[in-house]
Amino acid sequence: MPTSLTCTSLSFTWPDGTAVFEGLDVSFGPGRTGLVGVNGSGKSTLLKLIAGELTPADGAVRVAGEVGYLPQNVTLDTALRVDEALGIAAQRTALHAIEAGDVTEEHFETVGDDWDVEERALANLGELGLGHVELDLTIGEVSGGESVLLRLAALLLRRPEVLLLDEPTNNLDLYARRRLYTAVESWPGVLVVVSHDRELLERVDQIADLRSGQITWYGGNFSAYEEVLAIEQEAAERMVRVAESDLRKQQRELTDAQVKLARRKRYGQKMWDQKREPKIVMGARKRAAQESAGKHRILHEEKLAEARERLDEAAEAVRSDDEIRVDLPYTAVPQGRAVLTLRELELAYGARVEGGFDLHGPERIALIGRNGAGKTTLLRTIAGELAPVSGEAMAHVPLRFLPQRLDVLDGELSVADNVARFAPGATNNRIRARLARFLFRGARADQKAVTLSGGERFRAALAALMLAEPAPQLLMLDEPTNNLDMSSVRQLTTALESYEGALIVASHDLPFLESAGITRWLLLEEGELKEMR
Repeated sequence: MPTSLTCTSLSFTWPDGTAVFEGLDVSFGPGRTGLVGVNGSGKSTLLKLIAGELTPADGAVRVAGEVGYLPQNVTLDTALRVDEALGIAAQRTALHAIEAGDVTEEHFETVGDDWDVEERALANLGELGLGHVELDLTIGEVSGGESVLLRLAALLLRRPEVLLLDEPTNNLDLYARRRLYTAVESWPGVLVVVSHDRELLERVDQIADLRSGQITWYGGNFSAYEEVLAIEQEAAERMVRVAESDLRKQQRELTDAQVKLARRKRYGQKMWDQKREPKIVMGARKRAAQESAGKHRILHEEKLAEARERLDEAAEAVRSDDEIRVDLPYTAVPQGRAVLTLRELELAYGARVEGGFDLHGPERIALIGRNGAGKTTLLRTIAGELAPVSGEAMAHVPLRFLPQRLDVLDGELSVADNVARFAPGATNNRIRARLARFLFRGARADQKAVTLSGGERFRAALAALMLAEPAPQLLMLDEPTNNLDMSSVRQLTTALESYEGALIVASHDLPFLESAGITRWLLLEEGELKEMR
């Protein structure tokens, strides 16, 4: 089958001058492609260029067929009805009018051949675990994870030839993820998915590795990609060792040659001083010796330069992707000290905490539950962003809350200026030193937040919270692994190991929760908070 999606000589630069692509050529054919790369490598930017959300500075995108795009951060108008979000509101209205006896031609034109659109919509919602969501509900009445699934359902209804998914498992519970996996496995056309979800990447046909503005292809799923990559890296590291050995050899030979030439020079000078041969003979010998010495020196210097070049090339092939170093401030909470108290708490949208709940000392709480259970609502209530319907939520220590949408950042401010908002007493040098540990070095700290990738936004938001004054003794994280590459997830886990305050994490990422040293598991289910034993 012919290639359905082609990017030719694609170039893109952000308004601040940051280049993302220069002359990128890539084609995606039928099948499932996992697009991987470190945070900030340009994965989301490439999908936006293909989807027409961004305009390239140069080059072209050619697509055979319609493109469906699920962005990383799904934002839907909370006042929209579900059928409007699915794009079927006009057809439903026309169908209902025809069923009521209105046979105006306009209604038939609106429906076209799509007489079963409502049934298909409900079937798609059911397949994605949204059978309980009525088409007349508003988006404000569904959870963040459910809104992601609604956007996906809208795409499935359209049946585009090319489907682009950017971190589609963000905010999805385990049940919803499994349904997404099924939808991906059965997709008949071109599918390109950006994800840090290993289980999802195990279901692709090939991996496109985006690095330094270029793509390298690997056949098979993510496990196959890792195996090949490990072999490549082992070979690259071996080449570095060989190149280093060769460089040391050339350095020794150059040093030996310089010593020999110095000896010859001293001997020639001695012969000149003692005038043992005719002057014309000694002059000719001296000139010949100087020419030979010059050629000898140039030869060894060229060999040394070539050895250095081979070492540089070998080193470039070895991946040394930077990882964030999250040094959390000293935030120890004594054992037994009251950190958080919840009493007879009734939340907006119906969830509640009957009786009481107390968090003491440096406890680590995992808050789990299905999409729409109210986890984010509970965290926002504790953080003071939402008022409870009744009851109380009282924090006894300084707290900070990192929300799913990372909306703590002002998109029009630079990364450094965003951090300064949370820590007005911190010096510019201290802010930049801390940002360097989050990989925002030099000019990167001056980038506007609106230009950052999802992973970069997370790092910037986390840096802002960690530098905030006073330092948090209760840290609340809502789906913190969303948009993070796997190395950054590992680094976040390491950072949390050294955090001595209390922690509440809402997440569907069980491997991350298991590695974060959780001491208590709380399940929010059917409007009630239950402790799991």
